[in-house]
Amino acid sequence: MNIKNALKYVFVGLACVLSACSDEENGVSIGNMSLEKPSVSNVTYKSVDVSAQVKDPSSYILKRGICYGTEASPTIENQIVEVEGSGSDINVVLSGLTESTTYYVRAFVTVLDNEPMYSEEVQVTTLAATLDDKLADYVAPDYEDDYTSIAGWDKRNEWNLANVHDPSVVLADDGYYYMYQTDASYGNAHDGHGHFHCRRSKDLVNWEYMGATMQEAPAWVKENLNAYRAEMGLEPIESPSYGYWAPVVRKVKTGLYRMYYSIVVNHYIKTGKPQLVTDENFDGSWTERAFIGLMETSDPASNVWEDKGMVVCSSSDRGMNDWSRPNLNNWDAYFYFNAIDPTYLVDKDGTHWLIYGSWHSGIAEVELNPETGLPKTSLGKPWGISTWNTNTYGKLIARRGTSRWQGSEGPEVVYNPETGYYYMFLAYGSLEVEYNTRVVRARSMNGPWLDINNNDAAYGIQAEPVVTHPYKFSNSYGWVGISHCAVFDDGNGNWFYSSQGRLPENVPGVNESNAVMMGHVRSIRWTEGGWPLVMPERYGAVPQVPITEGELIGDWEMIQMSSNNPGQQYASAIMTLSADHKITEGTWKGGSWSYDAENQVLTANGVKLYLQREVDWEMIPRTPTIVFAGYHQSNGVWRTDWGKKVQ
Repeated sequence: MNIKNALKYVFVGLACVLSACSDEENGVSIGNMSLEKPSVSNVTYKSVDVSAQVKDPSSYILKRGICYGTEASPTIENQIVEVEGSGSDINVVLSGLTESTTYYVRAFVTVLDNEPMYSEEVQVTTLAATLDDKLADYVAPDYEDDYTSIAGWDKRNEWNLANVHDPSVVLADDGYYYMYQTDASYGNAHDGHGHFHCRRSKDLVNWEYMGATMQEAPAWVKENLNAYRAEMGLEPIESPSYGYWAPVVRKVKTGLYRMYYSIVVNHYIKTGKPQLVTDENFDGSWTERAFIGLMETSDPASNVWEDKGMVVCSSSDRGMNDWSRPNLNNWDAYFYFNAIDPTYLVDKDGTHWLIYGSWHSGIAEVELNPETGLPKTSLGKPWGISTWNTNTYGKLIARRGTSRWQGSEGPEVVYNPETGYYYMFLAYGSLEVEYNTRVVRARSMNGPWLDINNNDAAYGIQAEPVVTHPYKFSNSYGWVGISHCAVFDDGNGNWFYSSQGRLPENVPGVNESNAVMMGHVRSIRWTEGGWPLVMPERYGAVPQVPITEGELIGDWEMIQMSSNNPGQQYASAIMTLSADHKITEGTWKGGSWSYDAENQVLTANGVKLYLQREVDWEMIPRTPTIVFAGYHQSNGVWRTDWGKKVQ
């Protein structure tokens, strides 16, 4: 017998002797060795100190420590904290625990060739974390805004909110927020991989990419397109080129979700030739009509949607063949209502509405059949419609000016039961820079839709106020193209605004920087007058610890935006609040300030600014800060005030 085997028999024999000397249950002792019941102290929301002692320890102890878990009788197969070195004392800290949770705790020792020995069990419940605790532990999102290195399809599982355009967000029964979008992406990463892509999140910060909801255009689009062309005496388009744009998704009821989506036909009406970037196929006509379709699912997590067909298409108040366009600079549009950018709402009375429109004569509203999700009244032919409110293609509810071609699109309509108003958010201007958001509201879906000046949006106003606008804080290139939004709530009175943001042109080191489109989510506060204020910094799930007056003293970066300078990216300037409640620097220098701590409202120079804790996305590393948003009128012009505290 070699030495190794001899030692093995010696140890086995010793272990058997020790085991035979123990007749206590649960292995509380081996021979003369025993474990005392642990004691706990310094209990917090995430940690607890535990002490125990080994009495008459054996020289054959291999390990000793504490094991714990959320179920009774934890073992070394659960979570453990070992004590290093020799001795009889066991003193450990259990960390990384979950707040308000009961844990079961036992001391343990393991002896050579014997089952582990455990002490009696003790229970301990962690405390509830305070908001101060959570703020102290907060870690800001660290993903890069310049995501070009992971923009490709092969990196889609790393995207988070990269490659998002025209988002729509819905909170589903399973507790996830689901986000759907236009097919646009940096470098056309989505091409060949389906349409109306989806991602989901539990916290609105970390998003999981889930793939396309539609693999190819439904057959009804081509069928309806060519049926209309046949009536117009035109040849069919055999292989249409499509654009897939701007879906909206809503939960109708438990087990039923609807998605309304846009499919644009990229061809000229007269010849059916595709529209090219070079416009060499221009034939003296307008481009073809767009279509809005409907899909349904019972479970967004499945990402399987059933198509329900056409809802509405672009329509004209002119004759079916009155589609001439003398030149590309003529904007006397053929279509009156353009079937792009749907939004969908079930009002407080249970009536279902589709609202849509983009860059033509205005925004239309159509009542739907609640059972089918299709128009309540048969549409009729998409030409020769009336231009106001007696046609089946919709009632005109908003427009920007009276031109047939106007820079407004992307309506989003929601109802806030706290204020009793319906709100319609509109995107103004071109996407590259000036894209900005306006809002109007109504007591009823039948209107009138009034802006903050009580002007009716149906009569061609420039709606006020500005809700979001291109901006730039210091230490950054800022963002442009912030509009075509989704507005949604969490069911607990917390509201959010989501859109894409684009980097400005010519950002050093970023190829085609204006094509970088990052999904943005921002929190909303509401003024005492019932108008939505979108926060200037993106949402990062910062714990909303009450803001104290002392935290307001110091420098702020302030941005003042208005509708007077389309195409401008507003930059920040310093505003300083002193301890004696004076404004000592900035546009409002010489003014005073006060603070309503209960409502978290800072009044500066007579303007109410609504506060929120958010992430300072321009800091390196990112960190929590305090931001504000407010509206005020100066010399007849409404201004939007954004700001953040300098850290």
